[in-house]
Amino acid sequence: MPTEKKTWIITGAGRGMGVDFAKTALAAGHNVVATGRNPDTVAAALGDSDDLLVVKLDVTNRQDAYAAVAAAVDRFGAIDVLVNNAGNNYAGYFEELTPEQIERQLEVNLFGPMNVTRAVLPVMRDQRSGHIVTISSTAGFAAYEGGTAYATSKFAVDGWMESLAPEIAPFGIHTTIVNPGFFRTELLTNESTIPASASIEDYAERNRAQREFFASMNGNQVGDPAKLAQALITITESEQPPLRFIAGADALAQAEEKLAERQAQIDAHRDLSSSLAFADADAQVQA
Repeated sequence: MPTEKKTWIITGAGRGMGVDFAKTALAAGHNVVATGRNPDTVAAALGDSDDLLVVKLDVTNRQDAYAAVAAAVDRFGAIDVLVNNAGNNYAGYFEELTPEQIERQLEVNLFGPMNVTRAVLPVMRDQRSGHIVTISSTAGFAAYEGGTAYATSKFAVDGWMESLAPEIAPFGIHTTIVNPGFFRTELLTNESTIPASASIEDYAERNRAQREFFASMNGNQVGDPAKLAQALITITESEQPPLRFIAGADALAQAEEKLAERQAQIDAHRDLSSSLAFADADAQVQA
């Protein structure tokens, strides 16, 4: 049993990582409010437990978010951990993705977790405690060709969470951004990855290569979602949880590569970057 029994609310708990997060939190002795667009799917994935409450929640629906939070508090009296996990992937080159597809990507991956967090925060502020964990991606700090919509949504999530952290820290609420590498989930399946609507010949060859790569990765990802779920238990039980958690050896390598690339970009034009102040300000800096 945990040192302190907590109540977790997890979005997207009917498939993929969400199932592992919910099962692991239950096994650790916590209460779990498992949510998804289809409650029957969530219930079938998780089974029965006195510590489990299954609630319908489409993260793009604000009313769903507030109703789920009300149900959680009514059943368990508190919400200690929110795991913003639900998401999807609109894959393709920018010109091939419709404006509606990009808007939908942001609606699910950015505004979705914002909706649920907005509903949870009044509860956590009243408690003067809580922990918001948002599952981002390595695409949140390292964009890639063919990931225009997905990377945009994850960069935005990372920026939102970094800004949110100091806003709510005075209320005893922790925040953690999780940037996973490739984990063996359902993100790359047809249910979670939606291709661009259009096909432009100029992109065809590279598009084909991208799709073949991701198809080859599906089911062969090195990351174990059950181990990531256990890592979340460790993080949420920490007195000083990290603002950012890089999940997976591949994610660590990518983060270090991106940091080196950013440093090289800074150094390449350091003199020009430093020469842009008014002359009197420049003199003050030199003095």
